[in-house]
Amino acid sequence: MMKLLVYSVVLLAGLLCGFPALAQQLVLQGRVLEATTARPVAGCEVYVRGSRQIARTDSAGQFSLPRLPAGRQQLQFSSIGHEPLKAEIDLTAATAVLDFTLTPRQRTLREVVVAGPQARFGQTRLREVEGTAIFAAKKSDVIVPDNLVANLATNNARQVYARVAGLNIWENDQGGLQLSIGGRGLDPNRTANFNVRQNGYDISADALGYPESYYTPPIEAIKRIQLVRGAASLQYGTQFGGLLNFEMRTPEPDKTVSVTSRQTVGSFGFFNSFNSVSGTVKKLSYYAFAQYKRGDGWRPNSHFDSKTAYADVRYQFTDNFRVGAQVTHMDYLAQQPGGLSDAQFAQNPRQSNRERNWFEVDWNLFNVSADWKLNARSNVNLTTFGLLASRKSLGFRPNNVGLPDDESYLRDLITGDFRNVGLEARYLNRYELAGKNGVLLLGTRYYNGFNHTIQGYGPTGKGADFRFVGPEGVTFSNGFSDFRFPNHNVAVFAENIFYLSDKVSVTPGVRYEYIRTRSEGSYSSVVRDNAGNIDAILTKNEERLSPRGFVLGGIGVSYKPVENRELYGNISQNYRSITFSDMRIANPSAVIDPNLQDERGFSADLGLRGDQNNWLTYDVSLFALLYNNRIGEVLVEGPNNTSLRRRGNIGRALILGVESYAEADVLRVLQPTAEPGRWSWSTFGNVALINSRYTYSEVSAVQGKEVEFVPALNLKTGTRAGFGPVKASLQLTYLSRQFTDATNAKNSPDDTPPDPNSAVIGIIPAYQILDASVSWERRWLKLEGSVNNLGNTRYFTRRATGYPGPGILPSDGRSFFLTVAVKW
Repeated sequence: MMKLLVYSVVLLAGLLCGFPALAQQLVLQGRVLEATTARPVAGCEVYVRGSRQIARTDSAGQFSLPRLPAGRQQLQFSSIGHEPLKAEIDLTAATAVLDFTLTPRQRTLREVVVAGPQARFGQTRLREVEGTAIFAAKKSDVIVPDNLVANLATNNARQVYARVAGLNIWENDQGGLQLSIGGRGLDPNRTANFNVRQNGYDISADALGYPESYYTPPIEAIKRIQLVRGAASLQYGTQFGGLLNFEMRTPEPDKTVSVTSRQTVGSFGFFNSFNSVSGTVKKLSYYAFAQYKRGDGWRPNSHFDSKTAYADVRYQFTDNFRVGAQVTHMDYLAQQPGGLSDAQFAQNPRQSNRERNWFEVDWNLFNVSADWKLNARSNVNLTTFGLLASRKSLGFRPNNVGLPDDESYLRDLITGDFRNVGLEARYLNRYELAGKNGVLLLGTRYYNGFNHTIQGYGPTGKGADFRFVGPEGVTFSNGFSDFRFPNHNVAVFAENIFYLSDKVSVTPGVRYEYIRTRSEGSYSSVVRDNAGNIDAILTKNEERLSPRGFVLGGIGVSYKPVENRELYGNISQNYRSITFSDMRIANPSAVIDPNLQDERGFSADLGLRGDQNNWLTYDVSLFALLYNNRIGEVLVEGPNNTSLRRRGNIGRALILGVESYAEADVLRVLQPTAEPGRWSWSTFGNVALINSRYTYSEVSAVQGKEVEFVPALNLKTGTRAGFGPVKASLQLTYLSRQFTDATNAKNSPDDTPPDPNSAVIGIIPAYQILDASVSWERRWLKLEGSVNNLGNTRYFTRRATGYPGPGILPSDGRSFFLTVAVKW
């Protein structure tokens, strides 16, 4: 691995040394006018693609951009109340003052991501400043679903996130009801190690105490997915994973009413209906959608029904002030076929011996936001948000996954109710100091979460009956546990971009975090004699209070020696608190260390990214993650010669790796001077090579072992071709084997797992998957077809420790889907 890192550093240095010298530096002067009135447009932002400079017009509509190289320049104009404008000019020493005209529009424009010709085939990235957020020197990806030829109806994460290097994706269900992504050694479970947001506000159950995301927006309703990796800046929190933000579609600005309808049918009873309406009436704009999704699943006992609805209403009071409100509702009921043992999976991965396991979610999100443009340089954003939600899991889940189910058995029942409210305020100012430009971001956050979790016994029978009952006359109050978790969080953060020159910028950041978590409740156990009769019921009250405050810091550096090429680096401290499920959730196959402590560490990136002559776009980076007090699981001996998983702080882990992504426009490579035509053909690939080790642990079986959920090789590659309205894509996904526990327990030569009864411990074997999609579009009609798992590979991505297992969760075999979409 050390040779690989040295080689990568030498490669980066060699690329930098090969950069051509800058051409002659010139000044571009211009004037921006309104098309209908010829009056000057003040406060218009003028952005030069590939440059750090953003100019703003004065009261006369004039702007000046110094220190630009001679030759072709691509300009982007953005002004509140006007249509965006893109223009290309040839800048020479003789270029006079240029005039540009903007068309009026009665709506507020968001800051526009500039996408040159490469955007039609390559991944885009976030600008250094967008809205009231700073992304300078951060490793970022932007996914635009409209640019994908993929299966969007099933939220197929393997296809949607294919161009993001290094992601480890758990595949939980046919309908894509939950998203589970990790990477760099992060547990993918419900994306809990990322700060997950929708339109900039939290959507998880509890951002600190229970950061799992049971709700995932339909890909068909998403405009962009913003993913900021590693040292994700401290403006979004303390987490190791970074930021995942779903930016929903916005109201149509030029139509009073616009309607979209997408209907999808597929294998195993799959049906998806997505319908949206959007428009603008004077200063009021709106967007809303409703989605219904159902399916029977690849395995028996996998039926699900899901309903999602969303409404976004905005009112533009003035050119500089806008308010908006958003409401989201999602509910689903899913039957869960349970996990398999290694022997069962080898025999028939489609089998299921659990027909009484159910999962129900009801999710309601609320958001009110206001945006002020104080002047041409300063913006303020204020967001308030809330969550009213619940999740319920019911099922027969013994440690021995091969044990036959019986309708007479009581089932485990866990319910969670979430009541959260938050407020986040941001102020961003672009300033000039001593002849140098800078960008300052200040923000604060208040968050109040409340989680009520009850665990006990559910009724016998097969149905989705989420009622608590007592075993043999024992009332629920003497069942497993009943806990309340109040959570308070206050944070203040600041970041600043210092432009030291046209080539170099430095972005330091700091965040102060105060967290006050509390748990109060009781848990009980039932003591029985040898005949199974109840001897006693032991109940214990418990209360914990954990207030803590701390400061985290980070810094990023960016160097742009030439246009469209950037060397970036950053390092940031990270922190992750123990969760409520760590503190008090009973699991028949696990025990929790009562002295569990928060995780701390840092993450760092060093990379080179850019594009080359509109035919190649790339991002190659080294990363390092250090976890102190890493929380994990080890196998220990339980009563009666059984095996139990012990969850606790198992040591210090160091993860080093290389993540690379590149995409090429094949036709431009073959014919560099040809004008774009009806044909298109591009190919992409991303590779992550990762080395992970526990560098210290008090558990001898863990010291020096590989970190869980880290495949040494993570490869995704594919190609996309098109002719006119027809487009097709083919994608390959390959992950090498990975471990599921810190001791690296693995199957013996005869394929016997370390605990053959539970199957929650063992390796996840290497697998490779092919996916294919095709689309045709003409005017208001679009047809899409896809085949997931083209080779019908038998594989799995997860050994579940609890719901929806425990045991091996087989991934779906080959499946077909067809979509008909209309828009008018």
